[in-house]
Amino acid sequence: MTIFESSANSSECLARTGQLKLAHGSVDTPAFMPVGTSATVKAVELDALDKMGYSLILSNTYHLMLRPGKETIEMHGGLHKFMQWSGNILTDSGGFQVFSLAPFRKVKKEGVKFQSHIDGSMHFLSPERAVELQCSFNSDIQMVLDVCTAKGVTEKKALEAVYITSDWARRAHQTWLGKVSQGYQGALFGIVQGNFFKELRQRSAEEICALDFPGFAIGGLSVGETFEEFSDFLSFTSPLLPASKPRYLMGIGTPEYILQAVEYGIDMFDCVFPTRIARNGTLFTKNGRLVIKNERYKNDLRPVEEQGPLSRYSRSYLRHLFKSQEILGPILASQHNLYFLKNMMTEIRQAIVTDRFKNYKKNFLSAYQEGIAP
Repeated sequence: MTIFESSANSSECLARTGQLKLAHGSVDTPAFMPVGTSATVKAVELDALDKMGYSLILSNTYHLMLRPGKETIEMHGGLHKFMQWSGNILTDSGGFQVFSLAPFRKVKKEGVKFQSHIDGSMHFLSPERAVELQCSFNSDIQMVLDVCTAKGVTEKKALEAVYITSDWARRAHQTWLGKVSQGYQGALFGIVQGNFFKELRQRSAEEICALDFPGFAIGGLSVGETFEEFSDFLSFTSPLLPASKPRYLMGIGTPEYILQAVEYGIDMFDCVFPTRIARNGTLFTKNGRLVIKNERYKNDLRPVEEQGPLSRYSRSYLRHLFKSQEILGPILASQHNLYFLKNMMTEIRQAIVTDRFKNYKKNFLSAYQEGIAP
């Protein structure tokens, strides 16, 4: 299955543009995916995402299997109809969420047994089951079940995780091929692990890329490491993935991390961070993050930015919404941060096409000074 077509490449670095050809339409890359964990992007209507130009969002298998459950989604005819989204959906397998439940899960060769964070009930997820669930959701892109390890684990533990991840990837791939033969049109992505050991990253990449997945993801980064460590391991791992397939870096969503990822040839990224900080009153601007609850904005008549969902509202009014705990505040702020990133991605693609990405990155970061937006 071929889903990616590269169109332009930077002469200075690995940055590139392209298109994902998916069942619910094409997606221009590099692309940021808003996260709709439980079949909704928090505080944002799907019509608003559509108007911004988003055509690919992310949901999570772990959360959806627990609530509302596979049967309910199947009754609606799949996740698209359940949430009334006409664009594409990528579903994460739930591996990272199970990883975050460390005291309540047990990983074995067969799969992972875990305790629901909702009601304490016990569940079992295997790589085959993860594929079957995502097929029942009718995901346009689904992810294999993998084992993500925390920063600081021993090399032995990281090696065990690589071994299981590779085994699970082979089993998932076989299950997915069977579903494709039955008419399923979604793509399955493999995930490279290896923690912060380059030899293990190399091994994981070789084993995962030996399987003919339509796309590949890099997992286990942006988990608490420094920016320098992140850049080092990203620059090492990304070139190990096939240039003919889309590269997905999981779990990043800030301008500086996105720009670094694009420079190293990443095509896709996602993160809850932009909407999470928006609900708490922090906004992306071209001059850095703006904390709208600050007293300095009480009588500020300027808009947060001249364009986008907040262009008609003063900073004073937006601050009032948050201080009064009016729900419109988080709604508008969430829309703004997603609009900001969508606009940024458009600029990035234009910069790559005109072969000036490095200059664009330098100028953007020069203006984007963390935490001191005027």
